[in-house]
Amino acid sequence: MIDYITGTLEAKELDNIIVETGGIGRKIFISSSAFEKLPPAGMSVNGSFIKIYIVESVNAMYGGTVSLYGFLTKEEREIFLLIKNEVPATGAKKALEYMDKVSKSLADFKTAVLDKNSAMLTSLFGFTKKTADKLIAALKDKISSVNVSGREKWAGTSKISLTGVVLEAVSALAALGYKETQSRNAVNEVYMENSNISLEELIKKALNVYKE
Repeated sequence: MIDYITGTLEAKELDNIIVETGGIGRKIFISSSAFEKLPPAGMSVNGSFIKIYIVESVNAMYGGTVSLYGFLTKEEREIFLLIKNEVPATGAKKALEYMDKVSKSLADFKTAVLDKNSAMLTSLFGFTKKTADKLIAALKDKISSVNVSGREKWAGTSKISLTGVVLEAVSALAALGYKETQSRNAVNEVYMENSNISLEELIKKALNVYKE
């Protein structure tokens, strides 16, 4: 069983990487969020090899082929395994798709599941209501055992994030090409200072936050 792989990042695509170790190039499937955090192919991280934590998945439909799934931290791997093993009808590929959303903030995801807050999972993480409810039902009694380091990114803002004017402002910024997480943080920052603000003014001031 492979726990982790260290080596040179030889190739990098949106859903997989090739890591050379011991003269062997290993194909490892990754989430798009991990893709964005990895350096360009052929370059090392801080002068050392990259280190990827591994999950091996056997596909019985294709003659027992073993696929490797990689994660940048042990915590991400643990949550991936929890989703893969506990959420009904969720294989490795689907679990990896979920991890792309979960990786926005492991701490907030854990809190949302423990609090049974499906609205937070849909608003902050982008899950559908059906998927959010499925995740909560499957993980609420399991995820407390997962140790997640780091603070919540959206502590105290989940209720704000669900208000109509905030959602409209975030959607407007997204339409302008801004990333959802950054848009939500900027909008929440402005809204917390003045909850009676108009939509137009909220968008304008959120854009100013971007420029700071």
